[in-house]
Amino acid sequence: MGHLQQSFTVQYNFNVFFTSALFSVENDLFSSFLAGLNPAKSVKKIFFVVDEGVANAHPDLNQNIKNYFNKYNEIQVVQDIMVIPGGEVVKNETQYFDGVLEAVNTYGIDRHSFIAAIGGGALLDMVGYAANISHRGIKHIRIPTTVLSQNDSGVGVKNGINYFNKKNFLGTFSPPVAVFNDDLFLSTLSDRDWRSGIAEAIKVALIKDGDFFEWLEANAEAMSNRNMEAMNYQIWKCAKLHMEHIRGGDPFESGSARPLDFGHWSAHKLEYLTNFEIRHGEAVAMGIALDTVYSQLSGRISEEDSQRIIKLIQAFGFELTHPLLQVSNGNSPILRGLEEFREHLGGELTITLLTGIGSGEEVHEMDTELLKQAAEILNQYANLQSTI
Repeated sequence: MGHLQQSFTVQYNFNVFFTSALFSVENDLFSSFLAGLNPAKSVKKIFFVVDEGVANAHPDLNQNIKNYFNKYNEIQVVQDIMVIPGGEVVKNETQYFDGVLEAVNTYGIDRHSFIAAIGGGALLDMVGYAANISHRGIKHIRIPTTVLSQNDSGVGVKNGINYFNKKNFLGTFSPPVAVFNDDLFLSTLSDRDWRSGIAEAIKVALIKDGDFFEWLEANAEAMSNRNMEAMNYQIWKCAKLHMEHIRGGDPFESGSARPLDFGHWSAHKLEYLTNFEIRHGEAVAMGIALDTVYSQLSGRISEEDSQRIIKLIQAFGFELTHPLLQVSNGNSPILRGLEEFREHLGGELTITLLTGIGSGEEVHEMDTELLKQAAEILNQYANLQSTI
């Protein structure tokens, strides 16, 4: 009988807005965006899910949201604002995911309504996934509140939860309709969380933009001292580089290449091995250090470049390594991370290593002996630092 074939292209558009005091009634950015997206005359709803840490740090937030939609009432806000824990627990324990689905059902959130998530990357991941699979896709809005989520995870197209003790085992590729980066949320971050997200800036600079790496070197002290102007530029630049990457060929990761996961194969495993006591950015900084020294030992970059990178990581106050990153033999727990990364990619292991500051190349295997040496060298650097 022959066969039928059809192909089609879906256009995705999303905006990343940079603002301050998003829910101040003087700031009509959010309202204008929603009105432009919703020309229909029927009343649409917006349901908010807020990170508990954010709600505690900004006790007026829930009331501010309600006041905002009292003034800009083209969209009907669901009065029951859901407050749930942030951090990896929200992706590990399905009760929170189930709670969002229950709210969609209870409040009649349909495909023309909105779910807005306010919080760190883990909460944004989970809420985005819940929105994506409810009614085959409810429009979701991300309002990231950490440096990490404003410059990296919140800007991307990935959503998901952890399952079978594996990171992002369940998930979707679907961009939010918009991301709103509000620098007001950064002001209440702990020093640890302020610093943590900068690891992703080091990563994206190393693989994509040597000039940005030099800017990070020049502004490390300012950012460490919580200079908001420097931090805002860093977030803007990171978001721009990440968005350019998404446009550049494989946004839904159908291939095995993951340049934006530079330093991540060991970082993801280390997060699990420490039960997420180590922040994602802290683990990424150690993963970058490991893959940098490995790049040097395998003859890809000079010792001088390797030292510059290590120095920058230390300038931000990151630890260089961890006991669980040591490779003593072929059964070392961190090596399991390589195998899990290969599984996650779908077959062929593809790791990005550095060929210079601002450029990388893909490799398909890692030498255990060189990894062991790299881990030992980082131990020496770390010990040297602690004696200074």
